[in-house]
Amino acid sequence: MTLIEVAKRRYATKKFDSGKRISESDFKQIKALLRLSPSSVNSQPWHFIIADNLQAKQQLAKGTQGVYSANESKVLDASHVILFCAKTDISDAYLDNLLENEDKDGRFPNPESKEMVKKVRGFYADLHRKTLNDAVDWMEKQVYLNMGSVLLGAGVLGIDAVPIEGIDIDVLNQTFGLTDKGYCAVAMIALGYRDEADFNAALPKSRLPEKSIFTIL
Repeated sequence: MTLIEVAKRRYATKKFDSGKRISESDFKQIKALLRLSPSSVNSQPWHFIIADNLQAKQQLAKGTQGVYSANESKVLDASHVILFCAKTDISDAYLDNLLENEDKDGRFPNPESKEMVKKVRGFYADLHRKTLNDAVDWMEKQVYLNMGSVLLGAGVLGIDAVPIEGIDIDVLNQTFGLTDKGYCAVAMIALGYRDEADFNAALPKSRLPEKSIFTIL
């Protein structure tokens, strides 16, 4: 399939076939996308909680109760569910750890290039930490970049998916002790294969026309 065909085929799956499982090899590729996703200044301010069995999915489903109950079956019937979490603080120690990890991976041909990366990343981190005071929002934006990568990648693999923002963040933070670990739950993606009874699968895709969203310079 072409990229356009993939984009047209994928949709927000409303009902999964609980009897179908994503293969280990395919989910290995999904995990690679999680790790290899782009982020501003390679900040990687995220953590992922993955549920691939009923007991694990039931833990995530604690965040789909009450007003969010419409999303419970999506979590329980999907093959795999990923809870995307964002860091709540981007400390100097964390930035130093990123730098040393890059050094270990061979990204710096000389000490000067390492120092330049440290300077540039520090500038942008301080822009959000000290000037704009929006570091938490900035880091959540990186998580959404990651989610977009996963959704498109799943489509390429023929895997159905749905992003789920309708979750109880406080319950999930408490369930997994995320606050104490320096993270906050952001959203989920449920992955698997569509049920034949999913009404949304047969509906035509609707997007705004090109002329209303593109300005060609």
